[in-house]
Amino acid sequence: MTANTVGEQLKAEITAAMKAGDKTRVSAMRVVLSELQKDAKEGGGDEIAVLRRERKRRFEAAEAYREAGRTDLAEAEESEAAIIEHYLPAEMTDEQLREIVAAAIEETGASSPKDTGQVMKAAMAKVAGQADGKRVSAIAQESLRG
Repeated sequence: MTANTVGEQLKAEITAAMKAGDKTRVSAMRVVLSELQKDAKEGGGDEIAVLRRERKRRFEAAEAYREAGRTDLAEAEESEAAIIEHYLPAEMTDEQLREIVAAAIEETGASSPKDTGQVMKAAMAKVAGQADGKRVSAIAQESLRG
């Protein structure tokens, strides 16, 4: 999605969700739209990073609510995370990530887990927002150990 597409799409879908009476969806999309606008004003302009950050916040909140025994609130947070996920590009498969990490290892000459940082830098540049850093890190560490 291009720079203005996500914001414009959110605005249109907020209107549709309001007409449908879907308060959860409206609430989630308004927060995301607000964060996108805030990021754009601050000169960030990386919509994918904003969407990932907001999705991650929802998952972390859901985990905290589950630990506190509040499954109702956890489910609401997970529902919002799913709404946000709709606007993110498809995640890369583990196999695709392994190929990218292998190329990054070859490119950097990494040979041990101490070189994970170099591999991560090279791999994340190629991943382009299509995978979480934790997944890439786990595969890099696994590859460097093996």
